[in-house]
Amino acid sequence: MTNVTLITGDGIGPEIANAAQRCIDATGAKINWEIREAGVDVMAKAGTPLPDSTLESIKKNAIALKAPITTPVGTGFRSINVHLRQLFDLYACVRPCKSYKGVRSKYSNIDLVLVRENTEDLYAGIEFEKGKDDTAELINWLNKHNKKQIRPDSGISIKPISVAGTERIVQYAFDYARKMGRMKVTSVHKANIMKFTDGLWLEVSRQVAAKNSDIEFEDRIVDNMCMQLVQKPELV
Repeated sequence: MTNVTLITGDGIGPEIANAAQRCIDATGAKINWEIREAGVDVMAKAGTPLPDSTLESIKKNAIALKAPITTPVGTGFRSINVHLRQLFDLYACVRPCKSYKGVRSKYSNIDLVLVRENTEDLYAGIEFEKGKDDTAELINWLNKHNKKQIRPDSGISIKPISVAGTERIVQYAFDYARKMGRMKVTSVHKANIMKFTDGLWLEVSRQVAAKNSDIEFEDRIVDNMCMQLVQKPELV
């Protein structure tokens, strides 16, 4: 019997969690579900959207299935999803996108997988709120060290991209491709504009690709990739 934390979420989350639980149980898998809460609903009674009991259950079981959790737009608590990724270093988000017979879609013959870095870049969640003293201090420092001036009524987000973080996610993509019998890895970036962050991402991606030459590699600017995904996703 395997212990699994089931986070029921909020909104449509409990309904989805229940359906997923029944589907998995129907396979005959021997699972002991530990039901835990997170999100808006539990915050009203626990004073936090992510109770300690939920975190302790995840740490103990090391396996969790999470239903949708609301992230307030513009105000309120920060994303529970992002917090969990950072807390447990869940750096790889793997999203298969595949066409299935009988499921209506504008496209056919789609079979691609998105591998997204989950803990760096803007997902690092390093922000400075407009009007705060530390924000003013940061803006003053930046204005002293950069010809491009930041307005004093600005909010600031920091976008860190590291060599180590890039190496492991790109290597993960190659390992996944090799394991799943896929033929190509594409690094998507905005290195034409953000030279020192996405530029570093692209440089490291190419270095990792050189060590995995058994799999085809290419890179694309994100604008172009989005256009290709809309126009001809079956060829991406």
